[in-house]
Amino acid sequence: MQQNSSWVPLFPEQASTFAWQVDGLYFYLLAVSAFFTVGIAAAIFFFAVKYREKEKYATGAEIHGSIALETLWSIIPFIISITIFLGGAIVFYNQYRPPADAMEIYVVGKQWMWKLQHETGQREINELHIPVGRNVKLTMTTEDVIHDFAIPAFRTKIDVVPGRYTTIWFNATKPGKYRLQCMEYCGLNHSGMNGWVYVMEQRDFDNWLSGNVSGQTPVEAGRDLFENKLGCASCHAGGANQRGAVLEGLFGNQVKLTNGQTVIADEEYIRNSILNPSSQVVEGYQPIMPTFKGQITEEQLIQLVAYVKSLSGSNNGSSSTPTGGTTTNSGNGNMMRTGEANSNNPVAPQANRGGTNSQGSNPNAPKNQPEPTNRQR
Repeated sequence: MQQNSSWVPLFPEQASTFAWQVDGLYFYLLAVSAFFTVGIAAAIFFFAVKYREKEKYATGAEIHGSIALETLWSIIPFIISITIFLGGAIVFYNQYRPPADAMEIYVVGKQWMWKLQHETGQREINELHIPVGRNVKLTMTTEDVIHDFAIPAFRTKIDVVPGRYTTIWFNATKPGKYRLQCMEYCGLNHSGMNGWVYVMEQRDFDNWLSGNVSGQTPVEAGRDLFENKLGCASCHAGGANQRGAVLEGLFGNQVKLTNGQTVIADEEYIRNSILNPSSQVVEGYQPIMPTFKGQITEEQLIQLVAYVKSLSGSNNGSSSTPTGGTTTNSGNGNMMRTGEANSNNPVAPQANRGGTNSQGSNPNAPKNQPEPTNRQR
Protein backbone atom coordinates (compact mmCIF):
# COMPACT_ATOMS: atom_id res chain seq x y z
CA MET A 1 0.00 0.00 0.00
CA GLN A 2 1.54 3.26 -1.09
CA GLN A 3 2.45 6.21 1.06
CA ASN A 4 0.72 9.37 -0.12
CA SER A 5 2.23 12.79 -0.63
CA SER A 6 0.58 16.19 -0.75
CA TRP A 7 0.36 18.60 -3.65
CA VAL A 8 1.14 21.39 -1.16
CA PRO A 9 4.54 21.31 0.60
CA LEU A 10 4.28 20.53 4.33
CA PHE A 11 0.60 19.60 3.95
CA PRO A 12 -0.83 16.09 4.35
CA GLU A 13 -2.55 14.36 1.46
CA GLN A 14 -6.16 15.26 0.73
CA ALA A 15 -7.73 11.84 1.19
CA SER A 16 -11.35 12.42 2.21
CA THR A 17 -14.41 14.25 0.98
CA PHE A 18 -13.90 16.86 3.73
CA ALA A 19 -10.26 17.61 2.98
CA TRP A 20 -10.87 20.13 0.20
CA GLN A 21 -13.54 21.91 2.27
CA VAL A 22 -11.24 22.32 5.26
CA ASP A 23 -8.29 23.34 3.08
CA GLY A 24 -10.42 25.80 1.13
CA LEU A 25 -11.53 27.52 4.34
CA TYR A 26 -7.97 27.48 5.69
CA PHE A 27 -6.44 29.04 2.58
CA TYR A 28 -9.22 31.63 2.46
CA LEU A 29 -8.41 32.64 6.04
CA LEU A 30 -4.71 32.64 5.18
CA ALA A 31 -5.28 34.86 2.15
CA VAL A 32 -7.44 37.34 4.07
CA SER A 33 -4.92 37.49 6.91
CA ALA A 34 -1.99 37.92 4.51
CA PHE A 35 -3.78 40.65 2.55
CA PHE A 36 -4.56 42.75 5.61
CA THR A 37 -1.18 42.09 7.23
CA VAL A 38 0.68 43.29 4.14
CA GLY A 39 -1.77 46.15 3.58
CA ILE A 40 -1.54 47.44 7.14
CA ALA A 41 2.26 47.15 7.21
CA ALA A 42 2.53 48.99 3.87
CA ALA A 43 0.15 51.72 5.06
CA ILE A 44 2.13 52.22 8.26
CA PHE A 45 5.35 52.56 6.27
CA PHE A 46 3.74 54.90 3.73
CA PHE A 47 2.21 57.22 6.32
CA ALA A 48 5.39 57.21 8.41
CA VAL A 49 7.33 58.49 5.41
CA LYS A 50 4.72 60.84 3.96
CA TYR A 51 3.72 62.51 7.20
CA ARG A 52 7.05 62.51 8.96
CA GLU A 53 8.01 65.69 10.79
CA LYS A 54 9.59 68.07 8.26
CA GLU A 55 9.74 71.25 10.28
CA LYS A 56 10.28 71.51 13.97
CA TYR A 57 7.25 72.84 15.82
CA ALA A 58 5.19 72.81 12.61
CA THR A 59 1.42 72.86 13.08
CA GLY A 60 -0.20 69.72 11.73
CA ALA A 61 -2.95 69.93 9.16
CA GLU A 62 -6.48 69.45 10.47
CA ILE A 63 -8.02 66.27 9.08
CA HIS A 64 -11.79 65.78 8.98
CA GLY A 65 -13.40 62.33 9.05
CA SER A 66 -14.98 60.70 6.02
CA ILE A 67 -18.35 59.01 6.50
CA ALA A 68 -17.97 57.14 3.21
CA LEU A 69 -14.55 55.79 4.15
CA GLU A 70 -15.63 54.80 7.66
CA THR A 71 -18.70 53.05 6.26
CA LEU A 72 -16.57 51.19 3.75
CA TRP A 73 -14.05 49.90 6.25
CA SER A 74 -16.90 48.73 8.48
CA ILE A 75 -18.92 46.95 5.78
CA ILE A 76 -16.02 45.14 4.10
CA PRO A 77 -14.71 43.48 7.32
CA PHE A 78 -18.29 42.59 8.24
CA ILE A 79 -18.81 40.81 4.90
CA ILE A 80 -15.49 39.00 5.26
CA SER A 81 -16.37 37.92 8.82
CA ILE A 82 -19.75 36.60 7.68
CA THR A 83 -18.17 34.55 4.87
CA ILE A 84 -15.69 33.06 7.36
CA PHE A 85 -18.51 32.20 9.75
CA LEU A 86 -20.66 30.62 7.05
CA GLY A 87 -17.74 28.62 5.68
CA GLY A 88 -16.85 27.30 9.13
CA ALA A 89 -20.48 26.53 9.97
CA ILE A 90 -20.95 24.55 6.75
CA VAL A 91 -17.79 22.50 7.32
CA PHE A 92 -18.75 21.86 10.95
CA TYR A 93 -22.30 20.87 10.04
CA ASN A 94 -21.10 18.45 7.37
CA GLN A 95 -18.48 16.79 9.56
CA TYR A 96 -20.60 16.24 12.65
CA ARG A 97 -23.82 14.89 11.12
CA PRO A 98 -23.07 11.34 9.98
CA PRO A 99 -25.32 9.85 7.29
CA ALA A 100 -27.67 7.05 8.26
CA ASP A 101 -25.88 4.49 6.08
CA ALA A 102 -22.47 5.03 7.70
CA MET A 103 -20.47 2.00 8.80
CA GLU A 104 -19.98 2.38 12.55
CA ILE A 105 -16.70 1.71 14.34
CA TYR A 106 -16.26 1.99 18.11
CA VAL A 107 -13.12 3.63 19.50
CA VAL A 108 -11.81 3.64 23.08
CA GLY A 109 -8.74 5.71 23.89
CA LYS A 110 -6.46 5.08 26.83
CA GLN A 111 -2.90 5.92 27.80
CA TRP A 112 -1.38 5.37 25.32
CA MET A 113 -3.24 3.48 22.63
CA TRP A 114 -6.35 3.43 20.49
CA LYS A 115 -8.61 0.37 20.72
CA LEU A 116 -11.06 -0.01 17.84
CA GLN A 117 -13.81 -2.52 17.11
CA HIS A 118 -15.84 -3.03 13.94
CA GLU A 119 -19.54 -3.83 13.90
CA THR A 120 -18.68 -7.36 12.79
CA GLY A 121 -16.46 -7.86 15.84
CA GLN A 122 -12.94 -7.41 14.47
CA ARG A 123 -10.67 -5.59 16.91
CA GLU A 124 -7.65 -3.43 16.20
CA ILE A 125 -5.08 -1.55 18.27
CA ASN A 126 -3.56 1.61 16.79
CA GLU A 127 -4.72 0.54 13.33
CA LEU A 128 -7.90 1.17 11.40
CA HIS A 129 -8.88 -0.65 8.21
CA ILE A 130 -11.68 0.90 6.17
CA PRO A 131 -12.97 0.63 2.59
CA VAL A 132 -12.52 3.47 0.13
CA GLY A 133 -15.61 5.45 -0.84
CA ARG A 134 -17.64 4.29 2.18
CA ASN A 135 -19.13 6.51 4.87
CA VAL A 136 -17.53 5.64 8.21
CA LYS A 137 -18.80 6.84 11.59
CA LEU A 138 -16.61 6.72 14.71
CA THR A 139 -18.22 6.58 18.15
CA MET A 140 -15.52 7.37 20.70
CA THR A 141 -14.78 7.65 24.39
CA THR A 142 -11.77 7.31 26.68
CA GLU A 143 -10.98 5.36 29.82
CA ASP A 144 -8.74 7.93 31.49
CA VAL A 145 -7.87 11.45 30.32
CA ILE A 146 -8.82 13.63 27.36
CA HIS A 147 -7.33 12.48 24.07
CA ASP A 148 -7.77 13.83 20.57
CA PHE A 149 -8.39 11.53 17.61
CA ALA A 150 -6.92 12.96 14.43
CA ILE A 151 -6.34 11.72 10.88
CA PRO A 152 -4.59 14.67 9.20
CA ALA A 153 -5.05 13.35 5.66
CA PHE A 154 -8.82 13.26 6.23
CA ARG A 155 -8.81 16.67 7.97
CA THR A 156 -10.51 14.88 10.85
CA LYS A 157 -9.80 15.93 14.43
CA ILE A 158 -12.00 15.68 17.51
CA ASP A 159 -11.55 15.55 21.28
CA VAL A 160 -12.25 12.20 22.93
CA VAL A 161 -13.53 12.93 26.43
CA PRO A 162 -13.91 10.62 29.45
CA GLY A 163 -17.46 10.14 30.61
CA ARG A 164 -19.17 10.91 27.30
CA TYR A 165 -19.37 9.93 23.64
CA THR A 166 -18.14 11.96 20.72
CA THR A 167 -18.82 11.06 17.11
CA ILE A 168 -17.38 12.05 13.77
CA TRP A 169 -17.56 10.63 10.27
CA PHE A 170 -15.60 10.69 7.03
CA ASN A 171 -15.44 9.17 3.58
CA ALA A 172 -11.96 8.23 2.38
CA THR A 173 -11.39 8.91 -1.31
CA LYS A 174 -7.97 7.35 -1.96
CA PRO A 175 -6.57 3.93 -1.06
CA GLY A 176 -3.39 4.29 0.96
CA LYS A 177 -1.79 4.37 4.38
CA TYR A 178 -2.42 7.45 6.51
CA ARG A 179 -1.20 8.61 9.89
CA LEU A 180 -3.46 8.36 12.96
CA GLN A 181 -2.47 10.58 15.89
CA CYS A 182 -3.47 11.80 19.32
CA MET A 183 -3.31 15.60 19.24
CA GLU A 184 -4.10 16.35 22.89
CA TYR A 185 -1.24 16.11 25.38
CA CYS A 186 -2.21 13.11 27.50
CA GLY A 187 0.84 12.22 29.55
CA LEU A 188 4.38 10.92 29.37
CA ASN A 189 4.03 8.80 26.21
CA HIS A 190 1.68 11.11 24.34
CA SER A 191 4.03 11.26 21.35
CA GLY A 192 3.78 7.49 20.97
CA MET A 193 -0.02 7.39 20.85
CA ASN A 194 -0.29 7.09 17.10
CA GLY A 195 -1.01 4.51 14.45
CA TRP A 196 -2.10 4.00 10.86
CA VAL A 197 -5.30 4.08 8.85
CA TYR A 198 -5.41 1.67 5.92
CA VAL A 199 -7.85 2.64 3.19
CA MET A 200 -8.56 -0.35 0.97
CA GLU A 201 -10.62 -1.23 -2.06
CA GLN A 202 -13.90 -2.87 -1.07
CA ARG A 203 -12.78 -6.31 -2.24
CA ASP A 204 -9.52 -6.06 -0.28
CA PHE A 205 -11.42 -4.84 2.77
CA ASP A 206 -13.83 -7.78 2.56
CA ASN A 207 -10.85 -10.14 2.36
CA TRP A 208 -9.31 -8.46 5.39
CA LEU A 209 -12.53 -8.87 7.36
CA SER A 210 -12.86 -12.53 6.43
CA GLY A 211 -9.23 -13.17 7.35
CA ASN A 212 -9.56 -11.80 10.89
CA VAL A 213 -11.27 -13.74 13.64
CA SER A 214 -14.10 -11.52 14.78
CA GLY A 215 -15.32 -13.16 17.97
CA GLN A 216 -18.45 -11.51 19.34
CA THR A 217 -19.79 -8.41 17.63
CA PRO A 218 -20.52 -5.42 19.90
CA VAL A 219 -24.23 -6.23 19.62
CA GLU A 220 -23.72 -9.88 20.59
CA ALA A 221 -21.47 -8.94 23.50
CA GLY A 222 -24.02 -6.36 24.63
CA ARG A 223 -26.82 -8.91 24.48
CA ASP A 224 -24.73 -11.30 26.58
CA LEU A 225 -24.21 -8.59 29.19
CA PHE A 226 -27.88 -7.65 29.10
CA GLU A 227 -29.31 -11.16 29.39
CA ASN A 228 -26.74 -13.07 31.41
CA LYS A 229 -23.96 -11.15 33.12
CA LEU A 230 -25.83 -8.08 34.37
CA GLY A 231 -29.32 -9.56 34.63
CA CYS A 232 -31.02 -6.66 32.87
CA ALA A 233 -33.77 -8.89 31.47
CA SER A 234 -35.07 -9.57 34.98
CA CYS A 235 -36.48 -6.05 35.10
CA HIS A 236 -36.89 -5.19 31.44
CA ALA A 237 -38.70 -8.27 30.17
CA GLY A 238 -42.44 -8.15 29.62
CA GLY A 239 -45.02 -9.78 31.82
CA ALA A 240 -46.13 -9.47 35.41
CA ASN A 241 -42.57 -9.10 36.72
CA GLN A 242 -41.68 -6.17 34.52
CA ARG A 243 -40.31 -3.18 36.41
CA GLY A 244 -38.29 -1.52 33.67
CA ALA A 245 -39.05 -0.22 30.22
CA VAL A 246 -38.96 -2.31 27.08
CA LEU A 247 -36.35 -0.74 24.84
CA GLU A 248 -37.40 -1.90 21.39
CA GLY A 249 -37.85 1.07 19.09
CA LEU A 250 -36.35 3.42 21.65
CA PHE A 251 -33.13 4.67 20.05
CA GLY A 252 -33.46 7.93 18.15
CA ASN A 253 -36.92 8.75 19.50
CA GLN A 254 -38.03 11.42 21.95
CA VAL A 255 -38.38 10.54 25.61
CA LYS A 256 -40.44 12.53 28.12
CA LEU A 257 -38.97 12.81 31.61
CA THR A 258 -40.61 13.21 35.00
CA ASN A 259 -39.42 16.83 35.16
CA GLY A 260 -41.39 17.66 32.02
CA GLN A 261 -38.40 17.85 29.70
CA THR A 262 -38.15 15.91 26.45
CA VAL A 263 -34.83 14.47 25.27
CA ILE A 264 -33.64 12.36 22.36
CA ALA A 265 -32.65 8.79 23.19
CA ASP A 266 -29.17 8.85 21.65
CA GLU A 267 -25.93 7.14 22.65
CA GLU A 268 -25.18 9.71 25.33
CA TYR A 269 -28.61 9.36 26.90
CA ILE A 270 -28.33 5.56 27.07
CA ARG A 271 -24.90 5.87 28.63
CA ASN A 272 -26.12 8.33 31.26
CA SER A 273 -29.07 6.09 32.08
CA ILE A 274 -26.64 3.28 32.87
CA LEU A 275 -24.13 5.27 34.91
CA ASN A 276 -26.42 7.88 36.50
CA PRO A 277 -29.90 6.37 36.37
CA SER A 278 -31.57 8.98 38.60
CA SER A 279 -30.56 11.95 36.47
CA GLN A 280 -33.16 11.51 33.72
CA VAL A 281 -36.11 9.45 34.92
CA VAL A 282 -38.71 8.67 32.30
CA GLU A 283 -42.28 9.70 32.95
CA GLY A 284 -44.32 6.81 34.32
CA TYR A 285 -41.42 4.97 36.00
CA GLN A 286 -39.79 5.11 39.41
CA PRO A 287 -36.05 5.84 39.89
CA ILE A 288 -35.22 2.46 41.43
CA MET A 289 -32.42 1.39 39.09
CA PRO A 290 -28.95 1.10 40.69
CA THR A 291 -25.95 2.74 39.11
CA PHE A 292 -23.37 0.69 37.23
CA LYS A 293 -20.64 3.29 37.51
CA GLY A 294 -17.34 1.60 38.31
CA GLN A 295 -18.79 -1.86 37.65
CA ILE A 296 -18.49 -2.01 33.87
CA THR A 297 -15.77 -0.84 31.51
CA GLU A 298 -16.02 1.66 28.67
CA GLU A 299 -15.92 -1.20 26.18
CA GLN A 300 -18.85 -2.89 27.92
CA LEU A 301 -20.75 0.40 27.89
CA ILE A 302 -20.22 0.65 24.15
CA GLN A 303 -21.44 -2.93 23.74
CA LEU A 304 -24.57 -2.25 25.77
CA VAL A 305 -25.30 0.90 23.78
CA ALA A 306 -24.78 -1.01 20.53
CA TYR A 307 -27.24 -3.66 21.70
CA VAL A 308 -29.93 -1.12 22.62
CA LYS A 309 -29.44 0.57 19.26
CA SER A 310 -29.84 -2.76 17.49
CA LEU A 311 -33.28 -3.17 19.03
CA SER A 312 -34.37 -0.18 16.97
CA GLY A 313 -32.70 -1.42 13.80
CA SER A 314 -29.96 1.19 14.23
CA ASN A 315 -26.98 -1.14 13.99
CA ASN A 316 -26.01 -3.05 10.90
CA GLY A 317 -24.40 -5.70 13.01
CA SER A 318 -27.54 -6.41 14.97
CA SER A 319 -28.85 -9.88 15.40
CA SER A 320 -32.38 -11.06 16.06
CA THR A 321 -34.06 -9.72 19.16
CA PRO A 322 -33.26 -11.99 22.08
CA THR A 323 -35.55 -13.30 24.74
CA GLY A 324 -36.12 -10.97 27.61
CA GLY A 325 -36.67 -7.49 26.32
CA THR A 326 -34.32 -4.66 25.90
CA THR A 327 -32.09 -2.52 28.07
CA THR A 328 -28.57 -2.05 28.99
CA ASN A 329 -28.50 -2.62 32.70
CA SER A 330 -29.94 -4.77 35.43
CA GLY A 331 -33.04 -3.35 37.04
CA ASN A 332 -32.86 -0.44 34.70
CA GLY A 333 -35.22 1.78 36.57
CA ASN A 334 -33.89 4.75 34.72
CA MET A 335 -33.73 3.42 31.22
CA MET A 336 -35.96 4.95 28.63
CA ARG A 337 -39.50 3.94 28.05
CA THR A 338 -40.60 3.10 24.54
CA GLY A 339 -43.94 3.83 23.03
CA GLU A 340 -46.62 1.49 21.83
CA ALA A 341 -46.07 -0.46 18.67
CA ASN A 342 -47.00 1.45 15.53
CA SER A 343 -47.08 4.67 17.57
CA ASN A 344 -45.04 7.79 16.99
CA ASN A 345 -45.06 8.64 20.69
CA PRO A 346 -42.25 6.78 22.49
CA VAL A 347 -43.63 7.63 25.90
CA ALA A 348 -47.26 6.74 25.35
CA PRO A 349 -48.73 4.48 28.07
CA GLN A 350 -48.06 0.90 27.18
CA ALA A 351 -50.38 -2.03 27.36
CA ASN A 352 -49.55 -5.08 29.42
CA ARG A 353 -46.54 -6.86 28.01
CA GLY A 354 -46.14 -10.56 27.87
CA GLY A 355 -44.33 -13.21 25.95
CA THR A 356 -40.65 -13.69 25.50
CA ASN A 357 -39.20 -13.75 22.01
CA SER A 358 -41.46 -11.14 20.44
CA GLN A 359 -41.52 -8.58 23.16
CA GLY A 360 -42.75 -5.23 22.00
CA SER A 361 -43.99 -6.59 18.66
CA ASN A 362 -47.64 -6.18 19.68
CA PRO A 363 -47.87 -4.38 23.01
CA ASN A 364 -51.58 -3.65 22.55
CA ALA A 365 -52.59 -7.29 22.23
CA PRO A 366 -54.74 -8.58 25.13
CA LYS A 367 -52.75 -10.23 27.90
CA ASN A 368 -53.90 -12.62 30.60
CA GLN A 369 -51.73 -10.98 33.21
CA PRO A 370 -52.63 -7.68 34.89
CA GLU A 371 -50.62 -4.50 34.48
CA PRO A 372 -47.80 -4.44 37.07
CA THR A 373 -48.23 -1.71 39.64
CA ASN A 374 -44.62 -1.20 40.68
CA ARG A 375 -43.14 -0.09 37.37
CA GLN A 376 -39.57 0.90 37.03
CA ARG A 377 -38.55 3.46 34.49
